[in-house]
Amino acid sequence: MTAHDEELRAALDARRELGPEMEPAIVDAFVERIERRIADRTAAGELARAHKREHQKEMTLGAMAISIPLLAIAAVFTGLPGVIAVCVALAVIAIVSSRG
Repeated sequence: MTAHDEELRAALDARRELGPEMEPAIVDAFVERIERRIADRTAAGELARAHKREHQKEMTLGAMAISIPLLAIAAVFTGLPGVIAVCVALAVIAIVSSRG
């Protein structure tokens, strides 16, 4: 039995013990607990998304900073194949950081 089931069962038991005149207060308290949990989960999800966006930004900026000297070195020493290899590596970094 999950915590949600136990809370619902406790609310139903309280309703039986206290009678129908207390039903609105019991229902309101139960709904308030559910709404609080939803708000907590939403806040946690927003925080995780913000962290992910920040990580993506850091990875992209880092890759761009490294790409300038790498492209220059690749162009001088290996020509077009080296430049293509650097570009492929940058694309892989972008894809991996967007999924992670």
